[in-house]
Amino acid sequence: MKGYWKKMLEIDLTTGDIEEKELSEKILRKYLGGAGLTTKIIYDELDPKVDPLDPENVLVLAPGLLLGLKIPTASKTAFGFKAPQTGGYGKTIVGAKAGAQLKKAGYDALVVKGKADQPSMIVIEDDEVKIEEAEELWGLDTRETDERIKEKYEGFATAVIGPAGEKLSKIAMIECEDRQAGKGGGGAVMGSKELKAIAIKGTKKIPVADEKKLKELNSKWRKITTGKGETADESFSPEDQIEYGTGEALAAKNKVLGCFPTKNWQAGYFKRAYDRLEDEDDYLQLNPRYWTAVYRDGRRPCPYCTKPCSQYFVAEDTPYGDIAVDGPEYETQYSLGGACEIDDIEAVAKGNEICDKLGLDTISAGVAIAWAMEAYEKGLIESYLDLEFGNAKAMLESLRKMAHKEGELGELLGDGVQEAAKKVGQGSEKFAIHVKGMPPAGFEVRGVRGMALAFAVAPRGADHLTSCLYALEMANEYWDFKDYDRQELEGKAFALKAMEDLMMLYDMTGVCKFSRGLMVDKGLLELVNAVTGLDMGIDEFLTVGERAYNVSKAFNLKNGFTREDDRLPDRFFKDKILYGPTKGETLSRRKFEKELDRYYDIRGWDEEGIPMKTTLTKLGLQDMADEIGSMKEKNST
Repeated sequence: MKGYWKKMLEIDLTTGDIEEKELSEKILRKYLGGAGLTTKIIYDELDPKVDPLDPENVLVLAPGLLLGLKIPTASKTAFGFKAPQTGGYGKTIVGAKAGAQLKKAGYDALVVKGKADQPSMIVIEDDEVKIEEAEELWGLDTRETDERIKEKYEGFATAVIGPAGEKLSKIAMIECEDRQAGKGGGGAVMGSKELKAIAIKGTKKIPVADEKKLKELNSKWRKITTGKGETADESFSPEDQIEYGTGEALAAKNKVLGCFPTKNWQAGYFKRAYDRLEDEDDYLQLNPRYWTAVYRDGRRPCPYCTKPCSQYFVAEDTPYGDIAVDGPEYETQYSLGGACEIDDIEAVAKGNEICDKLGLDTISAGVAIAWAMEAYEKGLIESYLDLEFGNAKAMLESLRKMAHKEGELGELLGDGVQEAAKKVGQGSEKFAIHVKGMPPAGFEVRGVRGMALAFAVAPRGADHLTSCLYALEMANEYWDFKDYDRQELEGKAFALKAMEDLMMLYDMTGVCKFSRGLMVDKGLLELVNAVTGLDMGIDEFLTVGERAYNVSKAFNLKNGFTREDDRLPDRFFKDKILYGPTKGETLSRRKFEKELDRYYDIRGWDEEGIPMKTTLTKLGLQDMADEIGSMKEKNST
């Protein structure tokens, strides 16, 4: 089997031991790479009793199978760990140069264990691997850290943490050169290990089974992803996404779909911002159709991206100082903008920059501040800051306090919305918007109802990219699914299960999900077969995604999660949307529970969400079947 080195690098920071371990062809065929390997490794390595911030937690870095081969949009690397933010399955995907460099250095995965006795850095250059003291980097922000490392190690790719990771913020992310491994608290895992940075450089040629075929496929997909040539899909036009990034449909999400979360998820339409416009056809400041023309200073795309959504934002002498940041992407437009009712793009971009430099996940940070604004409005918390909705300066100062866990406000919000609501109580939990501790992405579920189920069941907590079901919800069709009504919850379980399995394959191969409408399943498979030399059929390929998804679920079950964790905030069931196209809408708890039952049944799980022994056995997971598999009789729905 080609495409692999069949090697995993394991580093123990406690002992200083560095060891190469073999990865069998059987494991690689079953899990491919990327999130497949990280999921398998953390399941095997971690005892349920391990606290996410204990030295016994592991940090796994695994590049997608197709990285380092100049395949269009194949840039994604997976980080895996037990997540501080949720206490469960940790997976975060990032378009990181470090992943491709690890692959070129001769490794299919990196596993970091233990805890150093002082701030440290891992340096990998092909076969030379070392642990260095990094005391001089501790306290620096992510950009300063990257710059210092590159002064000494020119040409190396990096993965670093900022002050938030050092302070063990449960919403701290890992910064990978303008790309963020954001969800779950991976930055805190690094900080708990006294690991400030990883620097990697590889020069080896990755073995490929059929180089001629791969060259042909790369040419084909380069034409399709750029919308050029006879082979291009005539229905696909990448221009808007390239020109405006992930927020290109922001106006439609507000004015047509009513699914842009605003005012801590009290509405799906940014009324405050639209009320300020002189003409209803004008663009909001948050809309990249407005701000790219004013502030964009080029693009800094992920490696091998042929349809870059990156927009580098530069502004000088603003009320918030100079700004230079990649983004803000749609999720930051929502979390630091709509959720906090801030329609000042310079403030949102500055908040994005603060998060990137100090090491906070923008979604988690913004939703925590939005919760604090509502708690402040209701008189449940006090603050020296005026935490009214729409106060940009208060939002920016809150971010700085959170990253450093400084003062009462920083301590309150520094671990995210779930922890903050637990501390305050007084009913504040009812408007703390999260699932399993993870705040959702910017899709109001009372406007795109299938996402209610998608958020609830995602193993890493409320997450849009586990399934990308929103692509089907908003367009009414995707892949083999057609005529899906976004305003209906019933009947979404089958599509959700299929799309979760497919999107896991994207996370395993490392191809960006913004190519999902082009490559779908067969396009991915032809690349996998060309690189590896496998003659894998489509049924086996989709089973690979289903297997890894079941392992991620099993990880949570082993760590004490139950059906009660596949739930949504009360707000979605009890509170009507305040205004906009979805005004007055709520979710039906009865319909939600019925569709959850149906989803479990389609997955081959019992009514408590535990995979049946027969399901796990069929997927080649016999050991897991013996450990957590259910023997209950299933009631078909």
